[in-house]
Amino acid sequence: MKDAAVALVLINGSSEDERGNKITAPSDLKNVYVEFSGNNNELTIVGDSGVNNTKFYFPADDGICFVGSRGNYSGRVRVGWKCLVSIGTWVTCTTACAIYTAEATSVVIGDDCMIASSVQIRSEDSHAIYDVESGERINPSRNIVIGSHVWLAEGSLILSGSMIGSGSTIAARAIIKGQIQNNCVAAGIPAKVIKRNTAWERPNIAFGEPWIRTNAKEQSLIRSPRAWQKTDDYMSTISLGADSFNTLIASDRVKNNFDLSPLSS
Repeated sequence: MKDAAVALVLINGSSEDERGNKITAPSDLKNVYVEFSGNNNELTIVGDSGVNNTKFYFPADDGICFVGSRGNYSGRVRVGWKCLVSIGTWVTCTTACAIYTAEATSVVIGDDCMIASSVQIRSEDSHAIYDVESGERINPSRNIVIGSHVWLAEGSLILSGSMIGSGSTIAARAIIKGQIQNNCVAAGIPAKVIKRNTAWERPNIAFGEPWIRTNAKEQSLIRSPRAWQKTDDYMSTISLGADSFNTLIASDRVKNNFDLSPLSS
């Protein structure tokens, strides 16, 4: 039988246990659970986050997780040893998404991202792979950054070390491992950029006029003007949006333990 101290428990408002695990959250969440197996972990869920039907796991110590406002994240989030998961403002999911971290890595998702069905985001591979001659690890865990206004289409898989610039679209079933510039479409296994200088908008084309969309400028369909940028091949930083970026820099624990230099508002 699982020890009651590490049981999966329903979140009902803010609390703190004797091991320094802290929850800051509203009391009206829908089917949101947490399991603390270690010490000194921190889960912050903004009051109007919209998070639902989600399980948060903290299997070790010193994990940090933020969930921003006005979204509807659902799924699973595992925050490993000294790891960070940050989900920005207005991050939406069609169905359950899975985020997995381990080994002091981070997954940072910027504001206004759209996550379709059956998406996985993994800063770790779950199991270590070694070179048989040297014994060296060949699949180390690495940070993931997903910029603001990124669309992760159905079944896409974002692997360790991935950096996706703001405004980009990741095609259905694509596997990302590496850097994708801003305002691109990336597709394939492994994914490659197939179109540059692109922008996308949230409204589903099946549910509103114009019933055929041909030109966003001529038909006045631009709803996210800041996301309409040309592709920057050099992309020195990734824009997260103001809410997501400000959440990170406001946390001393984050600033002291994670490299925020690749990020901007």
